[in-house]
Amino acid sequence: MRILSWTVPGWVPTVDGVLTTPALLAVAAGLALGLGLIVAIGAQNAFVLRQGLRLEHVAAVVAVCALSDLALIAAGVLGAGAALSRVPWLIPVVCFAGAAFLLCYGVLAARRALRPGALLPDAAGARTGLAVTVGTGLALTWLNPHVYLDTVVLLGSMASTYGEHRWQFAAGAGLGSTIWFTGLGYGARLLRPVFARPAAWRVLDGVIAVVMSALAVSLAVRGVSGT
Repeated sequence: MRILSWTVPGWVPTVDGVLTTPALLAVAAGLALGLGLIVAIGAQNAFVLRQGLRLEHVAAVVAVCALSDLALIAAGVLGAGAALSRVPWLIPVVCFAGAAFLLCYGVLAARRALRPGALLPDAAGARTGLAVTVGTGLALTWLNPHVYLDTVVLLGSMASTYGEHRWQFAAGAGLGSTIWFTGLGYGARLLRPVFARPAAWRVLDGVIAVVMSALAVSLAVRGVSGT
């Protein structure tokens, strides 16, 4: 079985005809851009962090977020970004839907911050059901228009510039997303000693409430302006 070959001219290494130097560069570029877009304080990351701290359905949350990102990246590479740009009325609709959901989620976070007794991660009866958790993760992902603008449109457009290596670029972006959500979800448990105190949960939920509310306002403004 052929493992490594060299093409001429230029002596470009190929592994089983798939991984060439341009392909590896495409993977690296996709990984860098994917991480650059996703590593930020936002609704989805805040949710994954909180679930990781609570050790509550972490695998399901990580899987939902990572698989959703992979699906959106694939859609962008397949041309959904270009199609989305030709349906201008869809973005405001998603903006208003996302704003309403984020505002409700922000209100719930604010209520948790004001009720210390509900902040203990292992309190009896405090755990949320798997279906509700998965539904929340899906809503925070698919009702966020930034996901479509960044992941579908931007990543899809960038992938198209890599021509035959666009799927390697997409693979890099997907790898970045998977690494980030896995690290955030399972790495959050390292902070559990800090969040053993209700005051720490009060601060986290307070920050989440502010972030969600700010995002909701920004989405509503974008929906009104239609951009």
